[in-house]
Amino acid sequence: MEQILKTIILGIIQGITEWLPISSTGHLKITEQYLGLKAPILFDVTLHIGTLIVVLAFFRKDILEILKALKNLDFKTETGRLIPLITVGTIPTALIGLIFGTPIENTFKTATPIAAAFITCGLILYSTKTTKEKTGKITYLDAILIGTAQGIAIIPGMSRSGTTIATALLLGIKREKAFKFSFLLSIPAIIGAFTLKLYEEQSQLTTSSIGWTETILGAAIAMIVGYLALKLLWKITAKRKLHLFAFYCWTIAIILIVLTAYGF
Repeated sequence: MEQILKTIILGIIQGITEWLPISSTGHLKITEQYLGLKAPILFDVTLHIGTLIVVLAFFRKDILEILKALKNLDFKTETGRLIPLITVGTIPTALIGLIFGTPIENTFKTATPIAAAFITCGLILYSTKTTKEKTGKITYLDAILIGTAQGIAIIPGMSRSGTTIATALLLGIKREKAFKFSFLLSIPAIIGAFTLKLYEEQSQLTTSSIGWTETILGAAIAMIVGYLALKLLWKITAKRKLHLFAFYCWTIAIILIVLTAYGF
């Protein structure tokens, strides 16, 4: 029962924070530090698969259109143009992850740097309050900048969805396009992170302290909660309320700073 409860808690945390712009890695690091709940490698790897399934299900129509365009080598239509844009945007994400992944992992282990990241994330989110939508067209420079934002979001406390959507909005891209491109761009990033995690931690998979039953249960909860959170994020983005998440990020940062000051 203890292991099941643990996976349910981790699944809910992952499902909510993976999609809402409040940093899943930041919350999981906090959970590990203050509650002593650490996601086993097997569970972590399975969550990557669940995360990918949620994105594929939510954007299934767009993905099918992209695959058709790819099959026909059509890169000139609106859907076809997304293929090179996603490719270009993935490059800075991959470079940042490969070069800075380990240093960031070693630096952002304690509450203080994570709190600083939450404050920064809040500032980025709040900046979208006054953005003006100018275009529905995404350029290659836009893709590089959004991909760079996605790469930076490997920092615990920096939200991937928040930084990428906010960057797109600050570039004047219409909200629907910003939202869609942000998550389509996440697909190769998720696959890459999953592959890297599987390669680096394969020796630990067989020694996981948690069984397949608990793992599948936790991942299923994360998928269901995550799908609902993704739908909620779209509604909030469409209503121009993305900046409100800044207050949540700042609140978490203040709590972390206070806990640290009192020696917790």
